[in-house]
Amino acid sequence: MHDEAMEHVLSGGNTNDVTRVGREVRRSTGTWTPNIHALLAELHQAGIDGVPQVLGMTADGRERLSFVEGSVAHYPLPEWLWEDSILVSAARLLRRIHDASVVSARTTTGWRMPVREPIEVVCHNDFAPYNLVFEDRVLVGVIDFDMAAPGPRLWDLAYLAYRLIPYVEDAEAPIDVQTAEPARLATLLSAYGTDASVESLWAMIALRLDALARHSRAESDNRPELLAHAAMYERDAARMRARAGGRQVPAA
Repeated sequence: MHDEAMEHVLSGGNTNDVTRVGREVRRSTGTWTPNIHALLAELHQAGIDGVPQVLGMTADGRERLSFVEGSVAHYPLPEWLWEDSILVSAARLLRRIHDASVVSARTTTGWRMPVREPIEVVCHNDFAPYNLVFEDRVLVGVIDFDMAAPGPRLWDLAYLAYRLIPYVEDAEAPIDVQTAEPARLATLLSAYGTDASVESLWAMIALRLDALARHSRAESDNRPELLAHAAMYERDAARMRARAGGRQVPAA
């Protein structure tokens, strides 16, 4: 139970301090914040309720966002997260967010993360279980948009596939991934509504992991544990690149 008058530090928030006061979240800001606020407003105008709503700023310059009710999927991930219904709901929510972000994607400067070609939508850039919000095993929203930036749809979908098919080395999923992969991948791609080939998706996963490994190594001076993460991403990227069989996508 939260005391409505008290500020509580929230778990997560790997890149900035996140606190909660009653039904609002407060976060540190940066030069990218106006773009993120415009994006969130655009998503709400499109009827996407399961994302934070901008409430204003605090006296000390932090942003005030609505708290998205529910629980995120922390590791170790619960067994129900591997149900096909989660694949479908996550892909459909990502598609709705992408479709609603087209206007914000026209702004190509002032984002925290690099803008990537071809610019199609605004990518969340971390659309994964630990940022998805659930109530009674039903996906109700997604949080942590501060890393969002314009880019190709497949950039986000590739990372979701990496985490939810899953392809990540340390997934420890309670399913036979090798047997289940073709059907799970078909379900994910169909639910999003893309005609991208699986080879293109695998190639994009490799590029996405290359970028993530570089970012992790760059941040490792302050967080040494990221070196192990970077090494895993590099191993996974090599494996996905081999599976892509030489298929090329625009360089990240």
